[in-house]
Amino acid sequence: MTKTAWLYHRLSAMSVPEIFWRLSQRYIQKNEKKRYAKAPVLITAKVFNQTLENLTINERLLHLNLENTNFSLTTSLALLGGYEYETNKKNWHAGFQTDNLWPKTFSYDLVYKQRDDIGDARTNWELNRHFQFALLAKDFAASKEAKYLDEFIMLFTDWNRENPFLFGISWTSVMEVAIRLSNWCHAYCFLKATIESAEILEQLRIGIINMTDYVVNHYSRYSSANNHLIVEAFAIGQSGILLGHKPWLDLGVSLLTRELPRQNYSDGVNKELSLHYQSFYMEAMGLMLRLLVKNNQNVPETWVPMLEKMCKYVAACRGEYGEYIVFGDNDEGKILDLSGGEWNHYDNVLRFLSLLLPTCYIDIESPDDGSWCISENLRWLFTETDFRKMREKPFYQPEESVIYNEGGISILRSKDKRVLIGIDHGELGFGSIAAHGHADALSFQLFVDGEPLFLDPGTYIYHADLGSRNEFRKTRNHNTATIEGRDQSKMLGAFLWGKRARCRLIGIEKVADKILIKAEHDGYAPDVHRRTFAFSGEDELCIIDNFQSNANKEIHFILNPDADIKYESNSDVTVSIDGRQIAAVEFTVEGELDLLCEKISVSFRYGSKCEALKFSVKTRECKIESRIKLVLT
Repeated sequence: MTKTAWLYHRLSAMSVPEIFWRLSQRYIQKNEKKRYAKAPVLITAKVFNQTLENLTINERLLHLNLENTNFSLTTSLALLGGYEYETNKKNWHAGFQTDNLWPKTFSYDLVYKQRDDIGDARTNWELNRHFQFALLAKDFAASKEAKYLDEFIMLFTDWNRENPFLFGISWTSVMEVAIRLSNWCHAYCFLKATIESAEILEQLRIGIINMTDYVVNHYSRYSSANNHLIVEAFAIGQSGILLGHKPWLDLGVSLLTRELPRQNYSDGVNKELSLHYQSFYMEAMGLMLRLLVKNNQNVPETWVPMLEKMCKYVAACRGEYGEYIVFGDNDEGKILDLSGGEWNHYDNVLRFLSLLLPTCYIDIESPDDGSWCISENLRWLFTETDFRKMREKPFYQPEESVIYNEGGISILRSKDKRVLIGIDHGELGFGSIAAHGHADALSFQLFVDGEPLFLDPGTYIYHADLGSRNEFRKTRNHNTATIEGRDQSKMLGAFLWGKRARCRLIGIEKVADKILIKAEHDGYAPDVHRRTFAFSGEDELCIIDNFQSNANKEIHFILNPDADIKYESNSDVTVSIDGRQIAAVEFTVEGELDLLCEKISVSFRYGSKCEALKFSVKTRECKIESRIKLVLT
């Protein structure tokens, strides 16, 4: 798609007020360019808005648990795509996917989307979010060893020198500035608890004020106001509390309150239809809720009831073995990381909010040795008293079948909890662009003993390799059906959709021990794809697909990368992992069918991919029955 065509479609997704707002932003940016482009200035040089220059940070208002004795002293981060941190820790402009660097041009002039000649901007942004700054400041506060402060000052000084205000890739996204701002706040508070006065603290203070003022003037709105706005609003509110600036606090809280019903269905499912972005959203809300509670600030009355519903949904998506049903995009985004390692974001967010809400949504005790499963993040944000109170709260246990009619997701689990199934019968995504949705209506995922058998392909990458970005979103690469190879919804860009399938839940029935879920979508109009899932509650899932036309249909099944298949007959397949049969799949149609098999790419981690088998049933018949019989030994 040409740039002109993309621009046309992007404008078509905007309302008239949004167009006027974007024009006003262009005017602000034009003035900023006049002010900063000719003579680059460091974000820490001076307070740009003189009305804010006297603001001071009260580090005690962050309420860090400085008595925590359970901590690590690592100095490195786990970077996206598996890139080595030590060799890249000062490589602020790295392309990562190539040896080329992002140019140090004025950020408003820097084109960062689909730059295969440089790399994926999201990969670079991870380094520039400055988790390492909060991490090193924490290391110094915990150990009092000068080497951690020295490392912090070295990196901080180098970044400031290499990234003047509004120059380069690190200034191209307001949300990235907001996450960096939050990490600077945590770094300041850790350092201030250890050193009384120093130039580094003053530089941090100035940078925090300037970045907050920048986010206040540029926060996301209209069709771009999804999870980005939530993180930006949290960062504004956090600065409002720490610097005692009520306008910022009021703005942050009012934005979060306004967006809560706008971005989430009333049953607790986030409208982006991505479990990852739901937990990302919940992390921002949790961080702000904690600050309000710890500082005896008023919590809007709508927050707790909605966050409880959101926690119930995430908990329902969690299996007995810690596995999760995850539809839609997942870029592994987070806001705070005080350990530098790799940990389960969903588990962490459930424990975080369990510490703040009346109910506990995930166990905090290890089933192996009874130790507490508390991340280092939470150990610095809460006390031992908080953890003991959490353990005394009532525990939420999801039912075997949880149907989210409005949110468009159903979660089924077997009576013995060995089988976990997720079904997508919801909208494509949120708002006019549905940025993080995939064309996966009526797709399903199935886990056995915590391991995926029929899986979602994942995300892989955002801002480079558009061919792969599209492949991971296509209908044919999900466990659902295509007609004549078409996608259910039309891709117009890496984060932009045009005509989209409308999906609806028809009904739910319980027959004996079976649960039947019926849903349909119109993505192949005038044909309608109707699908019925019948789960025995134990070891059998039957899927019945109905269509109206005699066009070519394909029913797709994406397998675990370790799985092999064997054709027992023209309508029978067995699936094995490591030589052990896991499932038998039998297909029934009135006429002819063909079984096809090919290798596709799947991604379990952002920036990396591997091969997996996909098998498909091809037929012109209007009714296809797929019966999956699991072998549970």
